[in-house]
Amino acid sequence: MKKSAKKALTILIVILLILIALSATLLIINRPKDRNDNTFVIVKIEAGSSTDDIARALHKKGVISSVSKYKLVSKLWRYDGKYKAGSFSVSPSMRSSDIAQTISKGVSSTKNFTIPEGYTLEQTAKKLDKEGIVNKDKFLDVARHGDFSKFSFLKGAQSGDNHLEGYLFPDTYAVDLDADETQIITTMLNQYDKVFTKKYRERAKELNLTENQIIIIASLIERESQYDGDRAKIASVIYNRIKAGMPLQIDATIQYALGKTKENLSIDDTKIDSPFNTYTNKGLPPGPICSPGKESIKAALYPEDTDFLYYVVSEKLDGTHNFSKDYNQFLKDKDAYSKALAEKNK
Repeated sequence: MKKSAKKALTILIVILLILIALSATLLIINRPKDRNDNTFVIVKIEAGSSTDDIARALHKKGVISSVSKYKLVSKLWRYDGKYKAGSFSVSPSMRSSDIAQTISKGVSSTKNFTIPEGYTLEQTAKKLDKEGIVNKDKFLDVARHGDFSKFSFLKGAQSGDNHLEGYLFPDTYAVDLDADETQIITTMLNQYDKVFTKKYRERAKELNLTENQIIIIASLIERESQYDGDRAKIASVIYNRIKAGMPLQIDATIQYALGKTKENLSIDDTKIDSPFNTYTNKGLPPGPICSPGKESIKAALYPEDTDFLYYVVSEKLDGTHNFSKDYNQFLKDKDAYSKALAEKNK
């Protein structure tokens, strides 16, 4: 081979190696922060924001790993100066170039939904299906059989298909238009993990309770109380009855076992054969009966110091309760409620 040919081949190989190295470098700087994290967050971009402003906002939200890498991607992919103002749904599983493209489109590609406090897994699936957010059957299948093992708090959850019961945190969400059932569930679990802080976990240990037990208690409180001021008192009744070796006799657990809400339970209802029947079984049920909100979780962790063993809806019919430590007083309070309800329904 002539020297000129060898030289040309050498140059070609060097150029090829440089291109390979450049391509590898671009892949590295453009890779997602965590391709397995499908949690979506909303990033608000103000009018007039620079690439640096946007990169810092994305980094603060935890969707990119490096401000400088994002700025380099934005420059190389020619997104600088093309960004639009608005609120955008982005995820750590997205490449920086995909995030930049989303923001440069100028269209907020999100769908919004709200899950109220006290909803069960089944109710959540039905609501999201009705609103066109998910397919109910697929949502339930993913919730029951999907892999969410990265969330360490689920290790102590109840076994079986309903292990996510209680942990799909009730809140208002905005997710990507293309978000599937797995992404939506991941977003809700991620929000729960933000709410149940390290401080709360330490408090649970002080009470000699697991995180799952706290969520069970919080779920009972959520379904039993409409008034925030009663939540910590209801928590105290739960703790006091457990300490006294008394069954909790919480109607909401019977309704959960029945799979439907009944305003008045029959004697037969309270005899239903279920581990969630707190009339026939002492102690806590095996799992939460709904997803509790912040106030109920806080009440479960910080109950009032009382000697109450009973409570019943107040005769005021305003959602508050009457509390007592004496069974005879409880019967009087119950009778007053019944009379007030009968009078109202005349």
